[in-house]
Amino acid sequence: MRIGLLTPSPGHPLLAAATALLTPRHDVVALDPATAADPAAGELADVYLLKTRTPRALAFARRLEERGAPVLNSAGSTALVQDRTAMAEAALAAGLPFVATATEASLAGLAARGDLSYPVVVKSRHSRRDDLVARADDPVRLAVLAAEWGDEPVVVQRFTPNDGWDHKLWVVGDHVFAGLRRSELASPAGTGTESLPTGRLPAGWLDVVRRVGEAFALDVYGVDLLDVAGTPLIVDVNAFPGIRGQAGAPEALAALALHTAKGVHRPRTRPTPQPVG
Repeated sequence: MRIGLLTPSPGHPLLAAATALLTPRHDVVALDPATAADPAAGELADVYLLKTRTPRALAFARRLEERGAPVLNSAGSTALVQDRTAMAEAALAAGLPFVATATEASLAGLAARGDLSYPVVVKSRHSRRDDLVARADDPVRLAVLAAEWGDEPVVVQRFTPNDGWDHKLWVVGDHVFAGLRRSELASPAGTGTESLPTGRLPAGWLDVVRRVGEAFALDVYGVDLLDVAGTPLIVDVNAFPGIRGQAGAPEALAALALHTAKGVHRPRTRPTPQPVG
């Protein structure tokens, strides 16, 4: 089988480990959509793994899909979870326990309003590397953020009191992995992630996480949950996360790639979302 990696970083630990499992018998080729030739013609791989989210990468993946190539995750699903406004609307429409989210055209406009109930969490509307994710406990803090990020389109969420720990759940096909990480909004914030056996999760949480995959048509994804008095509250969904340090994740990814290449598994797909707002 021929497996294509759509990424500028084929040495990423998850991809490198999965590649090492596949290469004894299969051909793994890395393509950086930023520099690769247009895929309108040429030989196709049996499956592509989309581990980059730039506009060029999504357009590249769409062209592959138009030619009939399976892509994990699809370009449409990846684009959906990059827009935090569209993400929230899709989650709530699916009946998922997603944090209430409002959209503002700019952080400066949000800071100018006098009707906010603090504390709030503000995030860049469009998810990307080094985007804005911050807590503001008062108008002074919000003004400081606006001085740096004034033109940034944002979403605003009421801060939900919790124990300060993010439950990180990752799904690769039928496999679920879990970890605990100190929230970046907590004080003090943490840096490492502690593996968490899925059997220690409260009843019903795995069902919620699997419903996320169905709602967003994702095959490889991450879900960030807060524990609010035993009830899960989703605060973020990510397409193709790193899943670092989780035993069995590379094996699950390699198996999913092969099952998709052989036609045993068909990627979940959904239409590319239209802009919201």
